[in-house]
Amino acid sequence: MQRTRLSTLVEQAGRRFSQWVFNPWRRISLAVISLLFGNFFATAISATAGQKAEVDIIVAAILVAMVELISWLHHRARVSDQLTILPEMLNSFKLGMVYGLFVEAFKLGS
Repeated sequence: MQRTRLSTLVEQAGRRFSQWVFNPWRRISLAVISLLFGNFFATAISATAGQKAEVDIIVAAILVAMVELISWLHHRARVSDQLTILPEMLNSFKLGMVYGLFVEAFKLGS
């Protein structure tokens, strides 16, 4: 790839972000935020998909594919990478989403 202003800018922004995320408290806070956003996403998806009972199977298939893709990306990420925060955030989002879907299932079952 050529060394353009845009590629240099993106590279510097990535370096600055990785230095910013190097702090453990910031990393934990981003993981908690993505976990809570996953829980919110699960509640929103179950509420909107439950209104129209026609698309339940399609939404379930999309969610299962998304969970499997995130798991694949998380386990494929190498430990030596500088930007390992993205797979961690996606995995936290996935955990929050699965937890939220289980909570919604228990609410519907009771």
